[in-house]
Amino acid sequence: MAGQPQYEELVRQFSAFGAVKRELGRILPSDCPSGSAAVLTLLGRHGDMRMSRLAELLAVDMSVTSRHVAHVAERGWIDRSPDPADKRSRILRLTPAGQDRLDELSRRTCQLLAERLGDWSDDEVAQLTGLMARLRASFDDCRAHPPHPVSDETTRTPASA
Repeated sequence: MAGQPQYEELVRQFSAFGAVKRELGRILPSDCPSGSAAVLTLLGRHGDMRMSRLAELLAVDMSVTSRHVAHVAERGWIDRSPDPADKRSRILRLTPAGQDRLDELSRRTCQLLAERLGDWSDDEVAQLTGLMARLRASFDDCRAHPPHPVSDETTRTPASA
């Protein structure tokens, strides 16, 4: 198991995620902020879904999800149709215009990543992708379980124990 110095360095490296997200945000079209892009991406990846499922996947509350959905619906990028199983609920689905916008976002993102990671090998990109997926899964698992309290016992490194 990694020790405290390794975790401290990892925390410092996490600041890079913010820089990457900011640069990715700068390449988004002005009419498609990051929340809208996330809605399109999730519908493209997972297919038609209820708003409650989208809120789960976005990991935000329904009011935030509703704002994002309203934004993309106003632009004709998604349809909201009644759920046959529950008429009070809506099923969200990408429209052809939404798929076009998603394809454009994907092209922009891939182009930026190709520019910034051009000197990385295919194996290095695959390794980063795998490790980031594993990191995300570790934190997704944490949402299902209550956090562990941090105490002096749990933060001691083997050298200080």
